Order: sequence, then structure tokens, then C-alpha cells
Amino acid sequence: MDTEQQLLQRIDKGEGKAQRELYQRYAPTAMAVAMRYVADSDSARDVLQEAFVKVFTHLSDFSYRGEGSLRAWVMRIVSHEAIDWLKQQRRFSPERDIPDDAVDDGDEPPDVGSVPMEVLQRMIASLPDGYRQVFCLYVFEQHSHKEIASLLGIKENSSASQFLRAKRLLAKAINNYKRQQL
Repeated sequence: MDTEQQLLQRIDKGEGKAQRELYQRYAPTAMAVAMRYVADSDSARDVLQEAFVKVFTHLSDFSYRGEGSLRAWVMRIVSHEAIDWLKQQRRFSPERDIPDDAVDDGDEPPDVGSVPMEVLQRMIASLPDGYRQVFCLYVFEQHSHKEIASLLGIKENSSASQFLRAKRLLAKAINNYKRQQL
């Protein structure tokens, strides 16, 4: 398999097969990223398609910074495309998601390592849209609350609050899952 740099050089030479290889290499991970934000698989596929159109349209703007930088750039485009899709669908509404009393602060911190990855992914996907967006941007994309607020058009405090509530809901779901496994 070509390195990212070799793949980019082949694409730059106009090899259509190299574009297809780029898509095949990153599409499964990109779909997982899209599904973090957009729980519906058909909509996530739409996001994926739009993201790869942007990838191929703006590939000449990409600045290679070492192995892994292309992958990171593609995933960033996918996450931003998913956020844009959610904004268009008006699916981010921090005030309406879940009231504070819906989360039990008495639950102990969860042992995430004991939960299979696919179960954890389903738990994340089941979070309310706003919580899921903030959680994914903070945890997976490693944005600050200030950056998240700017991306989503919300206040920084709302981002922090949404993240805290998402963590609490996930902790509760993980603890419930572990109790069911006993």
C-alpha cells in the first residue's frame, strides 16, 4: 500500500485509480466519524458523499505534513460536513434536549474498558443531537469549548454544559449496561 505522500503524488499526476484508493482507504473510518454526529445511516452516507466531494475538490489546497496528516484532514472535513448537515436540519438545540434532573449524579464513574466498542458507539449515537455533537467535537476532534461554541453558534458555557450532560448520560448508560451483564 502506498504511503499518503505516494498516494497524493499519484493523484496529482491525474491517476483516477489513486483517487479511488484514497476513498477506499478512508471511507470506512470517515463513515464512522459521520455516524458519530448523524445517527441515521442514510444521512451519514449523504454527509460522507458531500465530504469526499470537498476532499477531491480541495485536495490541491491540502498541505502534506507527514504520514497521517491526510487522514486527519479528511476526517476533519467529514466532521465539519456532518456539523453543517445538522445545522441545516436544525438538529442542534441545547436548551431543549434533556432537563438536568434526567441525569442521576449518584451513579459511580463507569469502567469504559469493560464495554465493547460497538456498544459504546451505539450509546454515543443514542445521545441527543446537541450532546452528541459537543461530546464528539470535544473528545474525538479535541476542540476546546471556545472552538465548539464558534463551530456550532452557541455560547462557550453551553458547550461545557452539553459536554457535562453527555458524559453523565453516557456514564448512566454504561453503568446500566454493566448491571445488565451481571
